Amino acid sequence: MSLVPYALTRPFLFGLDPEHAHELTLGAIARLQNTPAQCLWAQTRIADPVTVAGLRFPNRIGLAAGLDKNGRCIDGLGAMGFGFIEVGTVTPKGQPGNDKPRMFRIPEKEALINRLGFNNEGLASFIANVQRARSFRAAGGLLGLNIGKNAATPIENAVDDYLIGLEGVFPHADYITVNISSPNTKNLRALQSDEALDALLSRLQTRKLELQQASGRQVPMFVKIAPDLDEDQVAVIAQTLQKNGIDGVIATNTTIAREAVRGLPHAGETGGLSGRPVFEASNRVIRLLRAALGSNYPIIGVGGVLSGEDARAKIAAGADLVQIYTGLIYKGPALVADCARALSRP
Repeated sequence: MSLVPYALTRPFLFGLDPEHAHELTLGAIARLQNTPAQCLWAQTRIADPVTVAGLRFPNRIGLAAGLDKNGRCIDGLGAMGFGFIEVGTVTPKGQPGNDKPRMFRIPEKEALINRLGFNNEGLASFIANVQRARSFRAAGGLLGLNIGKNAATPIENAVDDYLIGLEGVFPHADYITVNISSPNTKNLRALQSDEALDALLSRLQTRKLELQQASGRQVPMFVKIAPDLDEDQVAVIAQTLQKNGIDGVIATNTTIAREAVRGLPHAGETGGLSGRPVFEASNRVIRLLRAALGSNYPIIGVGGVLSGEDARAKIAAGADLVQIYTGLIYKGPALVADCARALSRP
């Protein structure tokens, strides 16, 4: 158990602008990770090993991409007890993202809205940060690296950015995630359509196989999709993933739906809604994917996990692994152990 209960620090953080609180927290973790001060938030990792996509995960609870976009805090976040950490989304070139303010809390629904827009320092800085991480991976933790396209890159040239990202992160990743589902980069979700997705994944898979052959390393590649897809769209995506030999899928990203928060402060802000309101939408997509992909295809479930019971519901819907993000902001580091412990029970 961490030395400082999150219940004591949350009121202070929630008194700040959400993005300022986010940067303040990450800055502190980056400075204090791998020092004795890490005991302030560190927790014992629950051992519940499982093999998915050829990788041995120490437990089934991971951190979703988006919290640590630049990979600065891998060791510090890993000390919270995660079995795996996913960092990014990284784009080839650094970019500031969308105008501020661009992150909003909806505490009545344990939710966030963000329209950050892949703000990050770029691929070179990202890789340097990843290379500096040491203790989390030394202890068996797995690292996923999440790639996207620059906002200035025309959507018809998106594959070029993804190829740059793939080649850059491949030597450093345990698995790679292709993010085509953020609602905050113009036209990005169009890449989930039939022909566009097939063309993108075909190019990426061909290059990944070349990199694997040259390096002798097997690096699974996942695709992250949106919750705002109907049954036919999910079926097309499932077929396209299998056709191109993609190793797994992450379901889901944030939602553009607002029914669950209508009438609440900030509900009208544009961006992706995460937290409790996306829980059922994510589970629906997971169930559809499992039905379409069969029993053995790797699925990582993410969206609205705020308790061990929620994590178990993701597994029951068909996920093999579970990621958290917004739940960590509302519940603190203890959520990691709560979820891992819930999944470790027979």
